[in-house]
Amino acid sequence: MPDGPKTATEPKTATATETASAPEPDAAATRGLNRQRVVEAAADLLAREGRDAVTTRAVAAAAGVQAPAIYRLFGDKDGLLEAVAEHGYATFLAAKHADRPIEDPVADLRAGWDLAVEFGLANPELYALMYGEPRRGTSSAAFHAGMRILLGRISRLAAGGWLRVDEKLAAALIHATARGAVLTWLSQPENQRDPALLTALREAMVAAVTRDAPAVQDAGPAGAARALRALLPEQTALTGAEEHLLGEWLDRLAASDG
Repeated sequence: MPDGPKTATEPKTATATETASAPEPDAAATRGLNRQRVVEAAADLLAREGRDAVTTRAVAAAAGVQAPAIYRLFGDKDGLLEAVAEHGYATFLAAKHADRPIEDPVADLRAGWDLAVEFGLANPELYALMYGEPRRGTSSAAFHAGMRILLGRISRLAAGGWLRVDEKLAAALIHATARGAVLTWLSQPENQRDPALLTALREAMVAAVTRDAPAVQDAGPAGAARALRALLPEQTALTGAEEHLLGEWLDRLAASDG
C-alpha cells in the first residue's frame, strides 16, 4: 500500500546546549562602534552648530545612544572633546597621506603649510578645538604620525642644505605660523579677511626656516662634509685638538662617495 500523506516536519527547537554555544556579539567591537558613532555625531554637531551645541544630551540623541553611555565611554564631556580632537588629527592625517611629497623640498614645505592652513579654514570649529587649547588630543597616534610627516619634510630640507635653523626650531616655526594664520583669519570679520595675510605669513615662515640657496651644493653626507671642511679653519669654538679630529672625520666622509 502507498504510504499515508506525509506531515510537515516540525521546526526543531534549539537545545539548551546549542543556545549556550551560539556566538554572542563581540562586546569590544560593539563598544568601539558606539564610540566611533558618538565621536562622529559630536564632530558633526561641532561643525554645524559650534562648541556650545556639543552637550552630552545632544550628542547622545544624535548618535542614538543613552546619555549614560557617553560617560561610560569617555568619562565626562572633556573626555569626549579629547576624542573629537583626536578624530580631527586623524582626519587631517588622511589629508596629509593623500598629499604627495614634491621633489623640491622648499616647494614641499610650502605645500604642506598650505595644506594645514586649508584644513583649518575648512574646519574652523574643529581646528579651534584641536589647536585653540593647549595640547588637546596631542597624545593620539594620529597626531604623532602627522608630526613624523612634518619632520620628514624638515629632514629633506636639512639633507639638501636648505635649513637655516635647527630641525626642532623649524618645526616650532612651521606650527606657530600655520596656527597663527588660521586662528587670526578666523577671528576676523569675514569682510576684513585678506588672503594676502596668509601668503605673507607663509613666506615669512619660509624665509625664517630656509636659506635662499642650499648651503651644500652636492647632496649627501660627502657634500656636507666638504662644505663644513672648507669652513672649519674660520671657526673659533673648537680647540686645536678638536679641530684636528673633526677635520679627519670630515676628510673621511668627503672621500666616501669616491
